[in-house]
This record gives sequence, structure tokens and C-alpha cells, in this order.
Amino acid sequence: MPPPKDVVKIAIQMVGAIPQLIELQQTKPLASVLKDVCDAWSLPNAERYALQYADGRQTYITESNRRDIKNGSILRLTTSPDQEAEQLYIGIQSKNVDVKTDSLKKLASLSQDITFAQEFISRNGLKQIYSIVEEGNDAGEMLAHTLKAFTELMEHDFVSWENLSTVFIKKIVSYVNMNAVDASIQQLSLSILENMVPTSRLLFEVVKKEVTLDRLLTHLQATNAQLQLKAMALLIALLLSATDAERRDMMDYLRERNIRQFIHKNIIHSSEPLGDEMAHYLYVLQSVSLNLCEHRMKMSMDPYSQEQRDLLQSLRQAAFESESEVPAGTFSTERRRSLCAKEFRKLGFMNNSNPAEDLRRAPPGLLALDNMVYFSRNTPNAYSRFVLENSSREDKHECPFARSSIQLTLILCEILHIGEPCSETAQAFYPMFFGQDHFFEELFCICIQLVNKTWKEMRATQEDFDKVMQVVREQITRTLSLKPTSLELFKTRVNALNYSEILKLRQTERLHQEETLAVPVLELREKLKPELLELIRQQRLLHLCEGTLFRKISSRRRQDKLWYCRLSPNHKVLHYGDMEEGVQSPPIESLPEKIPVADMKMLLVGKECPHTKEKSSGKQNKDVLELAFSIVHDVEEYCLNFIAPTRYEFCLWTDGLNVLLGKEMTSERTQTDLDVLLSMELKLRLLDLENINIPDHPPPIPKPPSNLNFCYDFSPAEQ
Repeated sequence: MPPPKDVVKIAIQMVGAIPQLIELQQTKPLASVLKDVCDAWSLPNAERYALQYADGRQTYITESNRRDIKNGSILRLTTSPDQEAEQLYIGIQSKNVDVKTDSLKKLASLSQDITFAQEFISRNGLKQIYSIVEEGNDAGEMLAHTLKAFTELMEHDFVSWENLSTVFIKKIVSYVNMNAVDASIQQLSLSILENMVPTSRLLFEVVKKEVTLDRLLTHLQATNAQLQLKAMALLIALLLSATDAERRDMMDYLRERNIRQFIHKNIIHSSEPLGDEMAHYLYVLQSVSLNLCEHRMKMSMDPYSQEQRDLLQSLRQAAFESESEVPAGTFSTERRRSLCAKEFRKLGFMNNSNPAEDLRRAPPGLLALDNMVYFSRNTPNAYSRFVLENSSREDKHECPFARSSIQLTLILCEILHIGEPCSETAQAFYPMFFGQDHFFEELFCICIQLVNKTWKEMRATQEDFDKVMQVVREQITRTLSLKPTSLELFKTRVNALNYSEILKLRQTERLHQEETLAVPVLELREKLKPELLELIRQQRLLHLCEGTLFRKISSRRRQDKLWYCRLSPNHKVLHYGDMEEGVQSPPIESLPEKIPVADMKMLLVGKECPHTKEKSSGKQNKDVLELAFSIVHDVEEYCLNFIAPTRYEFCLWTDGLNVLLGKEMTSERTQTDLDVLLSMELKLRLLDLENINIPDHPPPIPKPPSNLNFCYDFSPAEQ
């Protein structure tokens, strides 16, 4: 008979003693449990002891987390958090270097535990940490342990970052700015400053002033990958916390220092594979840079602005220079106005008498005008060819340059997500972005010529404008999905993807998606579904058995802590535990935590999850909501919270957990996989019926014949 839910069978270890096997009554006070354990080993003063997990993070057991203890857990009897905090508080003040170093090392390890951290901070322990750093007498290993302990203690949010003294901050800054400092100390210092920057405007200004962009660029050029990563993290934190004007100035300075080319050459194309953290930071850097266009994108043209009118006139003059050189007195004002209107019409403006009206729509606003001017000035031959070529066509077949440019700018803004907040988890950056200054403008120059090329291939008229732009959007999107490493490669591939190729791709995709609607085929489809759904269930469970590396994300900042979860081969237990980055498929034995599948009660997704309710509801958290799910287990409804790395992983895990719970698989991936498998199976089964029309109804069974004389008589022949 299984034990009651409020009783768990556990083992308790102690150095130099035989382990105890006990049944832990969850309703019994923890102090009483400790008293019984100490009495069994004849230990006095039970209040000086505590229980903690023997494996994994070795968290202390408290009344608040005791319900997380599972059957078969191994605990260890150890010094209580308050006693440990007191000993380490004294130890870090010791004059003996070895004692002090060992105390700081142990402090750095134990500070990950929230119970210990609370006890240590309550003894004003952080003040001693401040003193060690501010006095600056310690270095090397001792200082590294001090900074690590400080980072872990601050992680629990018991103390505000704004309480830090100026002396402490400048000391941390000095470790970043000095050359002759151990790399591990610089990494920890950069991490501390990264955490500090988003908490207040004052701290942002201090760090921005003390740590120059040049210094961060120096660290980015280091061969140490972790130092490079932490420097990039601080740079991103500064950019995200800056005002729009400050961000623009910072990006301009970084552009002058050729940061894009350095990233393209030494980070993206380095011999070492790009980690998830660095990929995210490159995505944010790309997003921040592209969002500098947002101001112009949302600004409508002001017809009374002389500067904007001059830009508009420069487009006309660059295209029709010879005609514009006619002396002013040759034509009357009315004649000249008529000539300008005609030229603006040839440029493709809808309102040729007042072309500024075409640019009143925002987005794309003045960004479209900027792109047209950039194209005319930087590729004058291509610009003239575009305009003059279409001027010579019949009216109904000319490709309108201005109208196309305005719509293309809007399409590029949508594809590149300009004006949208940065995602907390995305890693999708374009390598070619870092290989080119003026990326957006150069991309426009390639794509506007693509518009003209596609227009001719489609033999389009003005009525086909929206259809052409839809094809162009598809050409750009498909090419970007290939992640070309340079704009030249993008140009080659997008031009190779002509209109006929798009039609072929659409036809192929249509054939893949088409379903035969004949009644017999639909009946066959329904008969095949259960078998194929079982195949999908098995695949989902196999994926859970392989396991996945998940990332922990707090409400305050993106974390670099990882944990791994996998299903046991017999599908009875979920194993999970903290993991270092780079570890592939850790064995089940290395994952200390476990949840029996029998204890799982339900699956929560999205907004229903407890860890998403704690976060703010801003747009930037939309992607987190789409990837969040939680397992509710035990009667008390404790949750194991997940943030899937991708939507694909989210679908596979939620499907697999639903299978374990005996429920239907509900993700969109299930329907996609089922459709693919059904399509393949139907095509194989109907292969012999190719080019044969399948009737909606089976043919009628003929009536019985009037006699059966046509049957062969097997009776013996008459003698």
C-alpha cells in the first residue's frame, strides 16, 4: 500500500555516522524532526543543526520548501544557517589569510541559498563584504570569492543596489579599467556593473561615465570568451537603459570604432561556436541599432519644412538633371510648375502636384524619403536607370518608383521589427547586419531594384501593385531565412529567387498542403489517424527521454543559469537539476531532483503559469508567455516552472506531458505533424490510383442474376 501524501521516505546522512532511513511526517514541525534525528545520533542542541539536500545545490530545508522533498531524497544533517552565517561572518574578518580565504570561498557557495543569505545579511554581513572590496588589500583568489559572494547575495533582492557606496562602485569600476587584473575578477566586476545599471538612473550615469565605451571594446577584443561575453552584457545593459538621444550617440560612436566589422569577423566568424547568451546580445544590439530608424519612420513629412522639400526636389533633379538645367526665364512659373508635376509623376508619386502628401503616411514616414535620397546619391546610375526605364514604358506598365519605395520601406520595417521592443529570449540576428554600415539603407537599395526586376518578370500593371509587393515581401523573407552572411550574398540569392521560382515554391507547398476530399479517402484518413497519433505520442515521449536544457529567467534580468530536465526510460519519473552551459545530454544520475509522473496533476501554459503572473505584462514579455508552462504536482499543488528555449520545444514538451497525464495533445505542432504523416501515408496508399478519379460514393452493387446457370457444375459427369 503506498504511503500517505504527507509522509515521504528519505535518507539522512552525517559525516562519520551510519545514515538514518526515516519516514518524514510533513505535518510534523521541522524542529521536532531535527530533534528526533539528533537524538538518534546522540547529538545535543538540535537547534544548532539543519537539514539540506546532499546533492545538487544543497539547499537548506525550511518550513516553506519542505514540501518539495520527494520519496527517496537524500538529506544531510549540517550546521544550521544561522550558526553557519555567524561562523563565516567571523571567518571573513580573520587576520589569518587561509581562514579568511576558506571562509570567503564557502560564503560564495552558500550564498546561493536564500535561507543562508537572509541570515548572513541580517548580521550586516554585506558591510564586511563592502569593507573587503573598499579597502582593496586583498587580490587574486580571495577577491574573486568576495565578488562572487556579493553577486550571489545581491541576487536574492534583499538589499537595493542603490545602497552601494561611491567608493565600492569605483573600486569595482577600477577592476574593469585596469589591465593587470585577473580575468575572473574582471568578469565578476563586469557582471556586477551589468546588474547595477538597470536599477536606477543614477547608477547608470555613474557606470556610463566611469566605464568608457573604449574600455568595453578592449574587453570585447579579448581572447577570453567569458570576458568577451560579460563585456557585451554590460554594453547591452547600458544601451537598453539609455535615453533615445544617449543611445543614438553611443551607437554613432560604436559605428566610428567599427564595432560591427569586429563582431562580424571575430565573434560571428570565430573558430568557437556562438553561445546562446552571445547570440541574444547580438540580437539585442541589432534590434537597438535598427530601432534608431523608428523616429524617422513615425514622422510624417512637413510640407513647410524647407529641408524636407529640398530633399524631395533633389530626387527630381537627380533623375531629370538635363531638363532641370533649362534657364529659369525660359518658362513661365505656370509652365515650370506643370513640368515639375510631370516629372514627379514620372518618379511615381501618386499626388504629382503635391508629392509631399504621399509621405504624410507614418509609418514609413520620412524614412521612405531618406531611403530614396540615399539610393539616388549612393547608386546614381541604378537610380537613373530605374526612373528613366519606367518613364519610357507605356503608362499602364510603368513601375512607380516613389510609391514602390514607400511601400517597400514599410515592408522592411515590418520584416526587421523596427519600432518593436526587444525580446527577452530571442537569438535571431542576421549575420550580414554586422558586416555592413548603413545596413537598412543598403538593404533598401538592393530590394528596390528587386521590385523593378520582379515588376518586369510579372509584366505587371498599376492594378497589380499590391500583388507585386506581396511577391517581393516573400522573396525578401525567404532569402533572409537562409541567414546570408553578407549583403552581396543576399543580393545574389534574392535575385536568383525570381517570380517563376516563387510560383514553383508556392505550387510545391500547395501540393503538400492539398488534401483529396473524396469520401473514401476521408474515411481512410480517419482510419489512419489513431495509428499515426500513437506514433506522434511515442515520438514526444522519446523527446522527453532525451531531455532539454532550459534557461532560468527572472523578472529583473536575463539569467545565465541553466537546468536540465528529462523523462526516465520507463516513463515514470521526471528528473531535473541545475546544469552548466555546454553539457550535452547529462546522465539521469547527475540530475538530483525528481517528480514521479504519478504525482503530476495538471499542466498549465501561458498566463496560467505562476511564474508568468509574477512578471510585468509589457509587450517584451509576450514571447515569454508563449513559451511558459508549468507542471502542478502533489496534492498541495506545487509547480515546476519551465520557459522553453523555442516554440518547437514548447510544443513537444507540452504534448509529451499531456500524454503522461492521459490527455489529448493540443499543440499546433501535433496538427502539423499529423497532417504531414497523413499526407505521406495517403500518397503511398493511393500511389496505384494515380490519375484515376475516385468517386464520392462506392459503385452500386448489381442485382442478383435471374438464374445461376452460368456457374460451372463440379458434380461427377454422368456415366
